[in-house]
Amino acid sequence: MAQQPQAKYRKDYKAPDFTITDIDLDFDLGATKTTVIAKSKVKQLTPGSDTLTLDGEGFILRRVEIDDNAWTHYEETAEGLVLSNLPSEFTLLIETELDPAANTSLEGLYLSDGAYCTQCEAEGFRRITYYLDRPDVLAKFTTKITADKAAFPFLLSNGNKVGQGDLDAGRHWVQWEDPFAKPSYLFALVAGDFDLLQDVFTTRSGRDVALEIFVDKGNLDRATHAMTSLKNSMKWDEERFDLEYDLDIYMIVAVDFFNMGAMENKGLNVFNSKFVLANSDTATDTDYLGIEAVIGHEYFHNWTGNRVTCRDWFQLSLKEGLTVFRDQEFSSDLGSRAVNRINNVRIMRGPQFAEDCSPMAHPIRPEKVIEMNNFYTLTVYEKGSEVIRMMHTLLGETNFQKGMKLYFERHDGTAATCEDFVKAMEDASGIDLGQFRLWYSQSGTPELTVSAEYQTDAKTLTLTINQKTPPTADQKEKAPLLIPFDVELYAADGSVVELQCNNKKVSSILHVTEETQTFVFENVSEKPVISMLREFSAPVKLNFDYSDEELAFLMVHARNEFARWDAGQMLLAKHIKQNVARIQQGEAFVLPGDVVDAFRGVLLDGKLDSALIAEVLTLPSENEIGGWFDVVDVDAINTVRTAIKHRFATDLSDELSAVYHTLNQEDYSIEHDAIGKRSLRNVCLGYLAHIENGNDLVQAHFDGANNMTDTAAALGAANHAELASRESLMKAFSDKWTHDGLVMDKWFMLQGCNPATNALENVKAQMSHPAFSLKNPNRTRSLVASFCNNNPVHFHAKDGSGYAFLTEILTQLNTSNPQVASRLIDPLLKFKRFDEDRQALMRSSLERLASLDNLAKDLYEKINKALDA
Repeated sequence: MAQQPQAKYRKDYKAPDFTITDIDLDFDLGATKTTVIAKSKVKQLTPGSDTLTLDGEGFILRRVEIDDNAWTHYEETAEGLVLSNLPSEFTLLIETELDPAANTSLEGLYLSDGAYCTQCEAEGFRRITYYLDRPDVLAKFTTKITADKAAFPFLLSNGNKVGQGDLDAGRHWVQWEDPFAKPSYLFALVAGDFDLLQDVFTTRSGRDVALEIFVDKGNLDRATHAMTSLKNSMKWDEERFDLEYDLDIYMIVAVDFFNMGAMENKGLNVFNSKFVLANSDTATDTDYLGIEAVIGHEYFHNWTGNRVTCRDWFQLSLKEGLTVFRDQEFSSDLGSRAVNRINNVRIMRGPQFAEDCSPMAHPIRPEKVIEMNNFYTLTVYEKGSEVIRMMHTLLGETNFQKGMKLYFERHDGTAATCEDFVKAMEDASGIDLGQFRLWYSQSGTPELTVSAEYQTDAKTLTLTINQKTPPTADQKEKAPLLIPFDVELYAADGSVVELQCNNKKVSSILHVTEETQTFVFENVSEKPVISMLREFSAPVKLNFDYSDEELAFLMVHARNEFARWDAGQMLLAKHIKQNVARIQQGEAFVLPGDVVDAFRGVLLDGKLDSALIAEVLTLPSENEIGGWFDVVDVDAINTVRTAIKHRFATDLSDELSAVYHTLNQEDYSIEHDAIGKRSLRNVCLGYLAHIENGNDLVQAHFDGANNMTDTAAALGAANHAELASRESLMKAFSDKWTHDGLVMDKWFMLQGCNPATNALENVKAQMSHPAFSLKNPNRTRSLVASFCNNNPVHFHAKDGSGYAFLTEILTQLNTSNPQVASRLIDPLLKFKRFDEDRQALMRSSLERLASLDNLAKDLYEKINKALDA
């Protein structure tokens, strides 16, 4: 690279010398030539300052004026525009020329299947015009858009529509005004020809809000669930958080080319079509639930992100962690709280824990960054949500809501910090959160090692808890954290033992604050079975020497559904670890019958929710299992996981078959009970595919499916069990759905996860499929990322072919879409967790990428962190 990118540090934050209070944008849209005139009111903040540096890149500057006069006191640099000799207050006009058709990065203004679209978070607005592109500069935006009326009948931007008209030559214009000051990252513009679904939501104060969802032509029947989810989100936020929508209109636009899941631009949310479009023919139950969650997430940002935004990008978790917590609560209140919690925890224990022990480890509030897009991470989002959840656990719902109200009273309409949020919670509740603040600044996953001693004579149970956070790439020294640790004790008959200390009932939430801490419970009449870390009360790893019998007991008797699932996971983990060691030593796989019986009991428990049973019977992923070891042995892990799957399929075949046939549903519904029954039935199918006659059963399931959930389940079962019907089913699916990229993503994902020995050759072949395009992030993620992330045996092939393949893909994306490249590279960054031969091959790939000319900042930062760790 001509010049190495420079890191920015949170400690160096400095308020701008100037601010922009208002900006009037005028877009004249053309595919290869779009003209943007930006007229801003600029005001000096630091007395004596007469130089202003604006951010900007990737366009042509046509003119600069100050107070309607041409201005020559400026210099264009590689990253911006430096204006000098400025007055203390002035109007700045900048005209730029863009080429949306050539913008493959999908940042700024670009074309998505013929429609104009913007993505400005985190730093995309600087690709539109020169501006103070930082979140602490809040301005009121007015936007005028002009384009051909026949090709682009819909011209959309933030806020409320305030004017429109027709022009000569078949062109027209629309003007929008956002009454709320916002940072530039929340700006949005969309122009295109869409189908439109309209509805109205009446707020609790009686205002009618127009709801509009724009989708590609022919997809109107796939937008209904998104509209329902939006109305549910608006109602829920009023009822649970006392927050009402504030504009006259709320718009969602679905586009196929989008780097992220969705974007919360004020009043005009731009969505990846994956999180809008659904009907029973094209979407699975998982798709429906994902749409509900993401629609909710972006709507909830209206207050937690838009009305109160981030002072700087190091505070990203202020809006994202909080809003993930809110969307998780929304999904839990509307659906199954246990299943939603299980799915959240799977993400934490799998990819987030892996991120914590990788070279990219960072606190939820990072201290240093080169490319901000690299910190849209599971740590900032998911772990950030867990930190909010711990706060909610420590304060309780009532105090937490008091804290939210105080937070908005203090910071509405401003750019705030994580500290501002914690201080509001602290002041509203009266609870000291001093030590808790370390969760914002300390990286890594704490490990809790627990021992228990029962004294028969004294009838006491002593729990000794040791907490330790291992060193991470960014921090070597760790301090003890405040960890809420939820426990429950059970007597032999399954009854709950009341927790008592000093002859008083105490809370089940223990406050672990020291490196080693002891808790003594009194009046415990018999040695109890202990349920620990219930509801995953803190994002930590738990080490406790449970017996098989204790875990099987908790699978039956724990009152908390999450705890029942967790006991099953711990039982599996115990025997998976033991068997990996056996395989490495050349010994045979062993799984006691009692372990199988414990899962048989859950399968046949008629009192349990079907959705929960399905989760209990779902094995941890190979990647999650890999996180349990210092050195990852992908081959041994795959062997053991496959052996357990076959053992369950064989030993439980009668029960699995009975449940499978019992749960057949004639009609499709997305009600929770129906989703749960389908989920359990399809889990059973996945096991039964591995026994005799499995091929016939899967073929019949595919032929009889009347919805995409069952179709995809049959396809997945045939794929993972490598059945004879696999190729014919895959071909039938492709022949039917090649025209629909979103549906084909499911097909591409299975191709990436194909366990066959020729998996990589097959992936390469599918890149020539007519539905695939490396330019489309969804297609790339579904095929390439699926292979690299979810097919560890073949990606980590000993000959290094998987690494070479990813290196080739990253080399192409480095210039066309660095954001997508940066997300794809993660499997290579963890090279130090593998054996020496694989380490050498992965390091070689990283070094090859590091030597690229014009290496993008997104990749530069991650590669150098990995190589230097």
